[in-house]
Parts: sequence; C-alpha cells; structure tokens
Amino acid sequence: MSKEKCNPYENMLAMLDKAAEKLGLEYDDYVGLRYPERELTVSVPVEMDNGKKVIFQGYRIQHSSTRGPCKGGVRYHPSVDLEEVKALAAWMTWKCAVVNIPYGGAKGGVKCEPEKMSENELRRLTRRYTAMILPIIGPEKDIPAPDVNTNAQVMAWMMDTFSMLKGYAVPGVVTGKPVDIGGSLGRAEATGRGVMFTVLNIIDKLKLEANGMSIAVQGFGNVGGVAAMLLAEQGFKIVGISDASCALYKKEGIDVKSAFEFAKNNNRLLKGYEEPEMVEICNNELLCLDVDILIPAALENQITKKNAHDIRAKIIVEAANGPTTNEADEILDKKNILMVPDILANAGGVVVSYFEWVQNEQYFMWDEDYINNKLKNVMDKAFEDVWKIHQENNVSLRMAAYMVALDRVARAKKIRGIFP
Repeated sequence: MSKEKCNPYENMLAMLDKAAEKLGLEYDDYVGLRYPERELTVSVPVEMDNGKKVIFQGYRIQHSSTRGPCKGGVRYHPSVDLEEVKALAAWMTWKCAVVNIPYGGAKGGVKCEPEKMSENELRRLTRRYTAMILPIIGPEKDIPAPDVNTNAQVMAWMMDTFSMLKGYAVPGVVTGKPVDIGGSLGRAEATGRGVMFTVLNIIDKLKLEANGMSIAVQGFGNVGGVAAMLLAEQGFKIVGISDASCALYKKEGIDVKSAFEFAKNNNRLLKGYEEPEMVEICNNELLCLDVDILIPAALENQITKKNAHDIRAKIIVEAANGPTTNEADEILDKKNILMVPDILANAGGVVVSYFEWVQNEQYFMWDEDYINNKLKNVMDKAFEDVWKIHQENNVSLRMAAYMVALDRVARAKKIRGIFP
C-alpha cells in the first residue's frame, strides 16, 4: 500500500486548530489538547525461536483522560513510530467524543513485522510489552484493544499477563477479547458494521438507493472485509477489493463472502483468489476506480496530493484511521467529493468496546441483537449530530465531526479546570 511521507500528528493539529477557530475557541481553551497527557516508550526484549534476543520498540500514548479512561488499540507494524501513535491516540479522543461515549483517547504499538514471527514469538512479545506498559493501563485508567495486526488472541495474552501480575482476573483491562474470557458478542464485526451504518446514513441523506451502487474497498481485514460483506447484503455492488497482497476488480461485482473465506484460510491474504471476469489491478488503480463509494480501510496516508486528483468516487467513507492527508482533503473538497471522516465512520469498534467494558464492569453479558441495535442507535445519533453542524455551518463533514468532538472535550476540560 502506498504511503506518502508526512507527519500524521501535524495533520491532526492542523484540523484541531481549524475546528477551534470555527467554534470561536480561544487558544487557552484547548491548548492542552494539542499535547498528549502521557507518552511511554519501551524497549521490549524478546527471545526468538532461534535463541537470538531482539529488542523491539514499543509505545503507549495517552492523549486525553478528560472525559473518562483512555481507550485505544495496539498495532504491530513496521511503520509504527512515536508520531504515528501520538496521532492515533488523538484521533481516538475525537472519535470517542463524536460518538459521545465516556472515554478519552490512547494508542499503542510495537515496531515489528508480525507476519515474519511465529505464534510463540508474538506471544512473548505481547506478554513482555504488556508487562512494560502495565503501570499506566487498567480498567479505570487505559483500556487497550485490537488494531492493525493484532486480534482477540493478542488481547487474551494481554488480559492474562495483566491478571497474573495483579493476582486476580481483570477482564476489563482490554476489549476485543475472545467471548470465552469476557469478550462481547458482536465486537469482531463492530467496526465494519459501523461503517455499514454510516454508508446507509449518508445515502439516506442524499436520497440514494443502495441497490446497484458500486463500492471499492481498500483493505480486506476485520474492518474492510466485514464492511464489504454487510454492504453486499444491503444490495451494494462491491466491484473492487484489496489488501497488502493484491487488488482485485470485477465490474459485475465480487462475491465478497467467498473472497473473505478464502483470505481467512490463506494467511488473511487475497492473493490467489479467482472469479470469472475478475482482474488483478494495482492498489492505486483501486483507489481511483470510477465507483459511487470508496472505502479506504487499510492504513493512514493512502489518499495523498499525488493521487487525489485521480479519485473518481462520488463519496468516500473512511474506515481506516487517517487514510487521507490534509492536502488531499482540500483537493477532494474542490472536486465536490463528499468525505465521511474516520472519527465518525469507523467508530463502531470503540462503541462496542465500550459495551464490552461495561459488561465486564457489571459482570453481565448482553445478547448480540441488543448490542447491534445499541450500536446502530449510537452511530445514527452521532451521524445526525455531525450532519446538523455540517448543514448549519456550511462546513465539510470532517470539520463538522471535529467541531462536535472538540466542543465536547473542551467543555469538559473547562468544567474540570487545571490541577492544582
């Protein structure tokens, strides 16, 4: 996947300043939100299967605890660095605020190549990383979750490590766990389901019909793959899909359920999947397909000033965090491409993570239909809040989402004041 070099934290700050200006905030009203509350960098020693000891760089950043415990995923990826994790933590603050759940933002990551590591090596890495960030995490402080290249099993190792060091079971220390140890029904599909609700909300506002509308999805994991399957069930035609191994296009629509099953049994990769009349294209061609809706669901900085002029989708729904650079955003806005931002569109995961945490704290389990209905209610309400600001202030949906989020966090910060 292409990734133009830019500083994602600077991108976040630029949007923050513009939103503050639109809201009429003084610099003093939000200056604290320009900086993370806490940055932890750890060196994680791991004994590899061949007996060699390797030191991995890890991070846990807490951007804001103004509205509640910090919340955010942990990713394993070679691109992980401090600026990326800082930006992701800040985006979590805005994401939690825009859907109005009582969390602040955090994020974690380890710079590694997980696809080249054995399960035992990943387990040792996870346990040592968890032990090293243990002083700042916990159900009442900071609750990690899965992100890029981490999953329910990684969360199980994190939960077990934390619990062993505490001396008792603490299921609420992470979310996205297996259901057998306190995970929530519906959590694995929650981000993709939230994207689906967002797509339905935007086409409803535009008075469009799902049947026959074409969609291209970049990224085909738990977010992009699930969103594609759910949208296909709603009548959309998924004509393009991609992951790190390849990009595929079929004008009449891809059987996404079959493709998802293939990837699940093929190391989570699409390479080798075939259908009649389907062709392999490059990632940038997928982003620039002539479709009704484009869903970037991979990594940040995929739509840049280099390819934004070639984007032909009428609507973009950001399922990944930060897939569009600020420069690209301006280009797309001038082309009248409607952009539904990440902090709104992909918030389904953190919403159901919140539900999981509540269930853990109450020692109670909700059924899946109840969870999915509650998720829909939260996503629909958040969309309406953002759409109202979009209409009333004649601003982009991204700016509207930032305005909603910043207003909530800045008001909470003002009420709490500064200690001491």
